[in-house]
Amino acid sequence: MSKKSFYVTTPIYYVNAEPHIGHAYTTVIADFLARWHRLAGYDSYFLTGTDEHGEKIAQAAQKAGEKPQEFVDRVSARFKEAWGKLCIEYDDFIRTTEPRHKKIVQEILQKVYDSGDIYYGEYEGYYCVGCERFLTEKELVEGRCPDHGMAPERRKEGNYFFRMEKYREWLRDYINEHPEFIRPEGYRNEVLSMLSEPIGDLSISRPRERVPWGIPLPWDKNHVTYVWFDALINYVSALGYPDSEKFERYWNCAWHLIGKDIIKPHAIFWPTMLKAAGIPIYKHLNVGGFLMGPDGRKMSKTLGNVVDPFDLSEKYGPDVVRYYLLSDVPYGQDASVGEQYLVARYNTDLANDLGNLLSRTITMIEKFSGGEIPAPGEKAGTDDELISMAESLPEKLEALIRRMELNAAIKEIWRFIGRANKYIDESMPWSLAKDPDKKERLNTVLYNLAEALRIIAVHITPIMPNTPAKIFEQLGITDSSLYTWDSVKSWGKLPYGLKVSRKQIIFPRLEEAKNDTTSSSPSEKKQNEQKEKQEAKKQEDGANIITIDDFAKVELQIAEVLEAEKVKGADKLLRLQIKIGDEKRQIVAGIAKYYAPEELIGKKIVVVANLKPAKLRGIESQGMLLAASNDTSLTIITVDRDIDSGARVK
Repeated sequence: MSKKSFYVTTPIYYVNAEPHIGHAYTTVIADFLARWHRLAGYDSYFLTGTDEHGEKIAQAAQKAGEKPQEFVDRVSARFKEAWGKLCIEYDDFIRTTEPRHKKIVQEILQKVYDSGDIYYGEYEGYYCVGCERFLTEKELVEGRCPDHGMAPERRKEGNYFFRMEKYREWLRDYINEHPEFIRPEGYRNEVLSMLSEPIGDLSISRPRERVPWGIPLPWDKNHVTYVWFDALINYVSALGYPDSEKFERYWNCAWHLIGKDIIKPHAIFWPTMLKAAGIPIYKHLNVGGFLMGPDGRKMSKTLGNVVDPFDLSEKYGPDVVRYYLLSDVPYGQDASVGEQYLVARYNTDLANDLGNLLSRTITMIEKFSGGEIPAPGEKAGTDDELISMAESLPEKLEALIRRMELNAAIKEIWRFIGRANKYIDESMPWSLAKDPDKKERLNTVLYNLAEALRIIAVHITPIMPNTPAKIFEQLGITDSSLYTWDSVKSWGKLPYGLKVSRKQIIFPRLEEAKNDTTSSSPSEKKQNEQKEKQEAKKQEDGANIITIDDFAKVELQIAEVLEAEKVKGADKLLRLQIKIGDEKRQIVAGIAKYYAPEELIGKKIVVVANLKPAKLRGIESQGMLLAASNDTSLTIITVDRDIDSGARVK
């Protein structure tokens, strides 16, 4: 049976500047999708590349004192180098200055011209060099380009035009008939709004005497192709359109990934160009949001809030940066990113959850089973829940990933990791080891933990390509058939008798984010220094000293978390339903950045039980949980052995 095909593309990146975190975010997602589909048995193909023609490129080359070709050769190589630092494995890297691309652009242009959909005309209007297109007065904000903040130039010139307006109603109907064409839905509605009124025709050329750096029109060498009618065609030229086997195999299942700043060219220009050229329409347009600085503002060197993903990769490793970008940013939404958030996510998910699970499991197998994975024996109900969750995971992940709900898919993997950690606490292998009659049960628990880790390692391969090998090594797994998608669809593939070996901790806990890549402004640094001095003075004066009588007023009790959910409209808050003895209560806690709601179900936490109720976002909180935190991370205070809810903490 032939494999299903999958084709994913990033935008080809404009080489007038160096690679940045926006480029990295989209490319990491594309790499994840390509790897996951390949793992899941698809015939997967991943394209990225660089856009190298246009007025901005010529200007940047001139400023750098280089010829345009020399300039684009140098900067394009920087993108390839950058992707290597993040373990990006593309199948093809296309450059618009390559002969294979130029040939297809001219063939498609000639085809559309011959059909009568390209004509010559004069145009006068506001031209933005940053966008490399004319803007309507309606698009301007206070006389400036909304994307580049510059006042456009008033220009009048003769151009060739593509009859884009001719295809407006067809495109509107197509989008309405294919609701999954543009994702997420909000962007689909945005495009439909654009198409609800005339879109006009598209200027597709520039006079060669003004912009010599471009692909000449095949019927008029005095004009070069406008950058979008050149750049967008990369998605088919890289496949060898029109006659190649690759084009036949991959084009109908193409997923384009873009940032929301280029939605109009991809959602309107490109489909209408394809329709005019008689080329089938791609499968999905997936639109990502903007990444902002940790302060929630647009990144800028002046503000000192630029996050460099390649510096972070050098500091923490590519797997950590990839995991952070994929898990912390809901696809399609704007989000703040920063080193402090990366460290918090690292400590919570990688060090606490995955790292501890591996360390505890290997240690217990060494201590209680002579370092060998034992054969499973006696079963219990808790085994069934763990096994059921593992076997349902592949189907859940496929559904979420195919819908581009990527961080939800990763949360499902981490729910399973959380369940495996809870399984340890429920099964208490250390207690079983004390009773020779419970050896069979102990063996089952240890085997199940090792098998859970194997399954986790397979599932995280597309996210963190280097980490699974470290897990397999500690479990003693060398059989590559145990690294496959098929091997995780059913439980119990792990052979017993394998020799485990404890190595270096794969994710040692990070106490703080030192040398943050987002530097503080001088005024912020001064404020921080003053604050530190004030805190030091308080401690010298004994301002924080309390007596035993003060402490005795606080009633600390153990509570079990029954339910947890996010508070609508509040990024930081979770609402928890808890049980303290026989009493059920509700508390609100500012821990949403550090814990997913499902992670908390069943946890035994410490709460201040006699705190006066207070309302947060209109929700009554009947207590407060205890947690430890520093500038970069937070962890809830729990108990190291099981104890009934309601027990007092003394």
